[in-house]
Amino acid sequence: MIPALLLPLAAILALQSSPVTVERVSAPEKALRFEVTVPAPLDDVWNAFTTQAGLQTWLWKDVRVDLRTGGDWIVQYTPTATGGGTILSFVPRQEIVMRALAPEKFPAVRAARTTAAFRFAADGPAATRVTLWQTGWQAGAEWDAAYDYLARGNAQLLAQLRERFVSGPIDWSKFK
Repeated sequence: MIPALLLPLAAILALQSSPVTVERVSAPEKALRFEVTVPAPLDDVWNAFTTQAGLQTWLWKDVRVDLRTGGDWIVQYTPTATGGGTILSFVPRQEIVMRALAPEKFPAVRAARTTAAFRFAADGPAATRVTLWQTGWQAGAEWDAAYDYLARGNAQLLAQLRERFVSGPIDWSKFK
């Protein structure tokens, strides 16, 4: 058991060893930038990110993807907790842009939404660089809290995508 005082240190060390780089951008526009290299070919990573069967191998068991402009890219964690967003555009094997849903605990941010642009680029024959730019941040305490929360949450999301290819698909039957 880790003593309570060491938990913040453990969290900091875990973030420092994360395979995901996170950059908090303040100008010219407030943004979050994430990057991870996934040890898998571009086609495999694209399919894992843009198909229901692929998302179920790493994101969660209850997902839906309608890969078209205006389509859903949604994860249903619980009956009252969803994530993802509405697809604004995509270029096969290169980019998917969506109006992203913030968690329910940030209702103003969730209603207004941010823009999340995921870009995919081959990094040799057996690796793919995934970059996420999240923009559209507004001023205010709730927006600042959502920005901090999603700086951690989206890093975790991309780390989980990478881990799917490092350790294999997640067996969701082990989770209730």
